[in-house]
Amino acid sequence: MSESNRELIFEIFRYNPEDPQSQPRMQTYRLDEEPYMTLYRALNRIREKLDPGLQFDFACRSAVCGSCGMMVNGRPTLACKTLTSDLDHTIRLHPLPAFKLIGDLSVDTGTWFREMAERVQGWIHERQPFDPQAIEERMDNQLADAIYESDRCIECGCCVASCGVANTREEFLAPAGLNRIARFMMDPRDRRDDDDWFDVVASTEGVFGCVGLMACHDVCPKELPLLEVYAYLRRRALGSAFVRRGESPGAAPGKSG
Repeated sequence: MSESNRELIFEIFRYNPEDPQSQPRMQTYRLDEEPYMTLYRALNRIREKLDPGLQFDFACRSAVCGSCGMMVNGRPTLACKTLTSDLDHTIRLHPLPAFKLIGDLSVDTGTWFREMAERVQGWIHERQPFDPQAIEERMDNQLADAIYESDRCIECGCCVASCGVANTREEFLAPAGLNRIARFMMDPRDRRDDDDWFDVVASTEGVFGCVGLMACHDVCPKELPLLEVYAYLRRRALGSAFVRRGESPGAAPGKSG
């Protein structure tokens, strides 16, 4: 076969946790490659022609919804964004770790992201009563761009799946959670101050739980600047810690921590 008409071999994880008779296994499928074929198209071909029971998630097909995240040859990525021509002819697919398995390649990212948003209270906090006559102040363009960068997260879960800490410690907020915190810390419309954020950020559950491998930065399909996000959070957390020690009556004189 020519390179453009390869026979692809898919080794796909199969398991239905709701079926007592189901056992985790890898199942092999063979499929002729088509021009510009994505993994999304290939999986649909397999489901249409070979196995209608195969479970995987998709919605937009445009790398916007984040539904089709999966492990491709051991690396978390989006199926709709991955061309089979960029992969070897043998392709191994597994569900994203760190999330509850629904079946085969389908995982429940929605519950994880909802619980994370509730933990960090990922919404604008206002201390004053609503004033319908108030005029919103213009935001600095550079700050607005930084907030927009963090807001481009599509909640696909790839960064969480790639994070060694998130895979071993459920309480860790993970890259997506830290990015969510930074987004609202930067927003001048949010009236919380550094002290309000301190306990959730400056702990092993927050940014100081990150061991700095930065796999999340490498696999993010939207190429969010997560390295800069973590640096920002550390600076804010350390600044708040110094203020706390300076105000504490028990702080040792001449020491800043």
